[in-house]
Amino acid sequence: MVFSSIVFLLFFLPIFLLVYHLVPKSLKNIVLLGFSIFFYSWGAPLFIFVILGTTLLDFFLVGRMDASESEAERKTMLTISVLVNLGLLFYFKYSNFFVENINTTLKAAGLHTAIHWTKLALPIGISFYTFETLTYVVDVYRRVHKPLKNFWDYQLYIILFPKLIAGPITRYHDIAAQITDRTENETIDLKLIGFYRFIIGLSKKMLIANAMGAQADSIMQHPIDEISWGYAWFGALAYTMQIYFDFSGYSDMAVGICNMVGFRLPENFNSPYTATSITDFWRRWHITLGSWMRNYLYIPLGGNQVATPARLYANLWIVFLASGFWHGASWSFLFWGAYHGFFLVAERSFLNKFYAFIGKYPSMLLTFLLVLIGWVFFRIEKLSDGFQYLKLMFSPQQHHRFFLLNNDFYPVLIVALCFSFFAMTDWGKKAQAFVFERTTYSLGVHAAFMSAATLFLALCVAMIAGSNFNPFIYFRF
Repeated sequence: MVFSSIVFLLFFLPIFLLVYHLVPKSLKNIVLLGFSIFFYSWGAPLFIFVILGTTLLDFFLVGRMDASESEAERKTMLTISVLVNLGLLFYFKYSNFFVENINTTLKAAGLHTAIHWTKLALPIGISFYTFETLTYVVDVYRRVHKPLKNFWDYQLYIILFPKLIAGPITRYHDIAAQITDRTENETIDLKLIGFYRFIIGLSKKMLIANAMGAQADSIMQHPIDEISWGYAWFGALAYTMQIYFDFSGYSDMAVGICNMVGFRLPENFNSPYTATSITDFWRRWHITLGSWMRNYLYIPLGGNQVATPARLYANLWIVFLASGFWHGASWSFLFWGAYHGFFLVAERSFLNKFYAFIGKYPSMLLTFLLVLIGWVFFRIEKLSDGFQYLKLMFSPQQHHRFFLLNNDFYPVLIVALCFSFFAMTDWGKKAQAFVFERTTYSLGVHAAFMSAATLFLALCVAMIAGSNFNPFIYFRF
């Protein structure tokens, strides 16, 4: 079940909110948990037992770890939990990839043996809830926070449905107190702001991401020899807009739903296409993944506190290779991670001086171009096809087959570009802060926002009902 569906918008969400606000405080977590289990079971009824089983194991392992005074036993509990969770992630997400590559290698070597393997279906959102499970285990091990005393509260932390499928990835100690007491966040203002935020995300998804996605698919799914270089650029630009408005829209919807029930989730995006370097881009794009990688991989590797620049660069490469592989089990995702890692290393070495020389806006344009090129490999699953597509983008030719852009492409692209670069000016930043950072509004502002939100909700529902095209890119991660 995705947020941008009739079932969710007209049935699941209204029923959930009604029941949640009718029951007494003592039952609210039970309602949240029950609806979260149902939400996940709707799309993956068998895999719900994987989550329930691993959370049960982790709860008792972490409880024993916290109670133990033996450092050896604590490390043993930590190791078991980490291996189980990463083992499940590897089994479901990466075993197909490794088996296919082993068989390809055997065939290339002239051997007629092959590993026979039944391809596994990928549990929805496994990458996200695995990382959240690891934050719980590691934070308790580091004594950053005490473990939850109630198993069902821990279950709720892992399976809370707004963030379950695509994040934001929530570190345990950032949300632990809210699981047991959300009184200070349960104000009328925050609930209404949550509703506005949900509609903003839904509108990003339905009105911008879907239009850009349809155009990107119509171009990038064509055989490369049938695409002109100009349309290749249009395809890459459309996908660049699609992935941003699709993913940030889903994050907005998750944050909005959580606000409506008293949770405050961390922000996941901050105008990433206004970044002036790849380093800056990763401070703004999928912020919670970057934070997770920094705190649970980069810093344990030594981070910046290493003896030599070579070790620092190696740490950056490792983190971004891991980030690429986290996104998907393919060589294209690995290359995409390595590509970003290369520019982070280059910026540490010499590129930052070049950015300073050319100034803010040229640096922003160059960074946007580099990010757009990277998205080609994120979109095209076969690495060799990605290079062919990129070659076409930089080889102006006009003899390929001509086909028309969708009628709504140009106006939606203009809107997408305007919103993507809206915060590059001071007044844009102030307007963005007014919408996304305020926790109270006057009655007049609420009336205006509610009117606009109702209008956009009706428009989005009409679009969902009238179209069969409604993909969600991060659903497969």
